[in-house]
Amino acid sequence: MKLVRKDLVRDGPGSVKLIPEEPEDLWQAYNLISVGDNVMAVTVRKILRETASGGRDAQRVKLKLEIIIEDINYDKEGSILRLRGKNMLENDHVKIGQFHTLEIELQRPFVLRKDVWDSMSLDILHHSCDPAASADLAVVLIQEGLAHIFLIGKQALNKFFENLLQAFLKHINFKIVRCVVIASPGFTKDQFRNYLLLEAERRQLRPIIENKSRLILAHSTSGYRHSLREVLDTPSVMALIKDTQAAQEVRALKDFFSMLPDDIGRACYGPKHVELAHERRAIQTLLITDALFRNSDVATRKKYVELVESVKDKGGNVHIFSSMHVSGEQLAQLTGIAAILRFPLPELDDLEM
Repeated sequence: MKLVRKDLVRDGPGSVKLIPEEPEDLWQAYNLISVGDNVMAVTVRKILRETASGGRDAQRVKLKLEIIIEDINYDKEGSILRLRGKNMLENDHVKIGQFHTLEIELQRPFVLRKDVWDSMSLDILHHSCDPAASADLAVVLIQEGLAHIFLIGKQALNKFFENLLQAFLKHINFKIVRCVVIASPGFTKDQFRNYLLLEAERRQLRPIIENKSRLILAHSTSGYRHSLREVLDTPSVMALIKDTQAAQEVRALKDFFSMLPDDIGRACYGPKHVELAHERRAIQTLLITDALFRNSDVATRKKYVELVESVKDKGGNVHIFSSMHVSGEQLAQLTGIAAILRFPLPELDDLEM
């Protein structure tokens, strides 16, 4: 995401002007924009006008609108963020107070205004606009004719590998990424690694040549997204990536699920149970999905932001899981919030979920 302008106060009002440059930027914008925020952007609207012959002709005109957000929809496949709300900027075609939908697309600037830029909003803004805050792990899942590159947020085999190499060079920055896991069924991973190293030598691609020791091979049952968790759970991979944020999140979630049957007193989930555990200063590790911060109720969002800050202030660890990733989907099945406790709290058993 390109940050064009920033004028805001922490825990106060302000605005930013942003330009989404990659599909992932629209996902970040989806997490950043909340109901009640103001968004200003240029949109295109079809307008009916009288013709010289007395008929009517539809023309497309560009309009600058500013709306108060009432509904947010993220279209992953179309790479479009649709924002619906009441217009606050008068023009010849849309009245003040009239409902309108703004479509935020790649390379289309928009201005976001918030009454309160809380810590969660600032963190999302920082990570989406600062390359140095990007993921420190990359995973390449491949099978012949199919590949996915995951940053932990293309046909004949040689052409396929060439397309994959270009994606590799575009998305993986070894100044940030500590290691790259290449996983596949069979020998496709080995073939691609060999191709990568040979082409790096032939074209003098220094980033790959100088970091070939960071390329790790692993087995996966497929090149599809659902195999990501399988790869990250592999003991040999976990040992190599143990210090990355992704590994810490996977490990925390694995520890939580192992405690549920074996040490139930030190594992809890659900808002009521987690809040009570926090009141008892018992939370060692908080696990929470980013979806909870998109709640349309401002008070609910504020509650979760304050919970995260308070857990950190009390010395606890916090892992915020993306609802777009498999681990986040798994946590979402347990209400989206869970905790590993410093000590058992048997009284949680008597509290309704």
